[in-house]
This record gives sequence, C-alpha cells and structure tokens, in this order.
Amino acid sequence: FLQVLLCSLIAAAAATSDDANAEVKHFQSDVSEHGFQYAYDTTNAIHAAAAGSAYGEHNGDFSWISPEGEHVAIQYVADENGYQPSGDILPTPPPIPEAILKALEYIRTHPRYEEEPVRKQVVHHGAKNYGRRF
Repeated sequence: FLQVLLCSLIAAAAATSDDANAEVKHFQSDVSEHGFQYAYDTTNAIHAAAAGSAYGEHNGDFSWISPEGEHVAIQYVADENGYQPSGDILPTPPPIPEAILKALEYIRTHPRYEEEPVRKQVVHHGAKNYGRRF
C-alpha cells in the first residue's frame, strides 16, 4: 500500500518539467533481521523516510511541494491498528453536534435497565393433551 501511495505522490509531483528532471540527492537504506529503514530526498523537494521492525510495526513520513507551491507533509504509523496517517492536508471529520454529545453522555452514565425474564407458568391438563402448554 505504501509503495502505491508513494508512487502516486511522486507521479503527482512530476507534473512540471523540473520534476521530470529531478534527481535523487540523498538515499540511505538498511535492512536487517531486526527490521528496515530508508530515507531519500530529491532535487525537487520530495522527501520520504520510514523504519519498521521485524514485528510489522512501521512509521515514517513523506513530503513534497504541491503544484500550488505549498509544502505538504504526512507522518504515519502502521501497526496492528492499521495505517494511521496524520498531516495538515488530510481531511478531518466535522465536530460532533452538542445534542449528540449530550445524548452519548446520558447513555454512558445511565446504563440500560435489564428486566427480569418473565417466567411462563406451565399448566398440565393430564396425559390426553400430550404435553401441550397453555
């Protein structure tokens, strides 16, 4: 997933002629039985770095300059809780309305009342009813 994301970001950044001629100005990589780490920078201000353990936990960041000239940066953690990016460019959910917050607090502080199960009385009318219950 991360490779696809990075490739799409690099492709999006390659929209200008300067980007088409960009070169890697710094590259560092290390892979061992304990995990991996890498980092690179390009002449057109693309940066990426990541590290991961042998247990599947990863963290890193990447950044670029948008076509509008803004510096865009994303940091992320990827672990047993999934991929968790953060950055100013990412959309955020709207605030929860006050009425909903009050309702959730009410539910939290007033646990649901559990009624005792109603026990049906079994009436036996002898063998001729073949065990029917009324």
